[in-house]
Amino acid sequence: MPTAEIVTIGTELLLGEIVDTNSAFLARGLREVGLDLYRMTTVGDNPQRIAQAVREALARADVVITTGGLGPTVDDPTRRAIAQAVDRPLVFSPQAWRMVQERYAARECPVGDNARQQAYVPQGARLIPNPVGTAPGFIVETEQGIVITLPGVPREMEAMFTQTVRPYLRQRFPQSGVLRVRHLVVEGVPEAEIDARVRDLEAQANPTLGLMAKPGRVTLRLTAKAPSRQQAEALLDRLEAQVRQRLDPAWPVARRDAPAEAEP
Repeated sequence: MPTAEIVTIGTELLLGEIVDTNSAFLARGLREVGLDLYRMTTVGDNPQRIAQAVREALARADVVITTGGLGPTVDDPTRRAIAQAVDRPLVFSPQAWRMVQERYAARECPVGDNARQQAYVPQGARLIPNPVGTAPGFIVETEQGIVITLPGVPREMEAMFTQTVRPYLRQRFPQSGVLRVRHLVVEGVPEAEIDARVRDLEAQANPTLGLMAKPGRVTLRLTAKAPSRQQAEALLDRLEAQVRQRLDPAWPVARRDAPAEAEP
């Protein structure tokens, strides 16, 4: 099955100045198109370290999605880092420049000299329109895998993923299926006691069962992968029935579907 990795870029992330919500959104989006996500990496605004992180991710995954570092300023090094990672020259794209100019015009803002930086992409890249901000993203297909580069501003990244990236991935990996998640929440029961009753179910390959504990609460995460949403839901229904059979009927168990902001 196709696999993916996420690389978030920004020194502000490493300094704890902002919280990375992009990875959570992308993880849900990848889940919906059936790509297995096994790793997330965060790297600062250093082109050499970004390039290294992307190269390492490409060695493991079919798809690498990066967010951040696409703005017009000097500390936005992602374009040249991706070009370095895939061993392609960074070239000026007239199409990307038109996109940038149109976005500035829509905002009624003057186009400064540094805005032109946003029109440079690795040679052969496919552009991703940005309906919210000024910087277009891009997709680079290589023999090793695919690199998808998006801005770090959440509303820009989310719009570009939803409108362009998700349809692209579905077309590129039509047989990847879907991954569905369901949560069962048990209040006031120790994790060890629940685990003792469902331990053998946790060893299954598909659907899978995992436990997440917080003070006073244990969440059982049910995950299923199948060619269609209906088939995945059927697998979850069967696993949920098995879990409920194992749990004490007196325990309060609430079903909560996992968040899916990236769903169609």
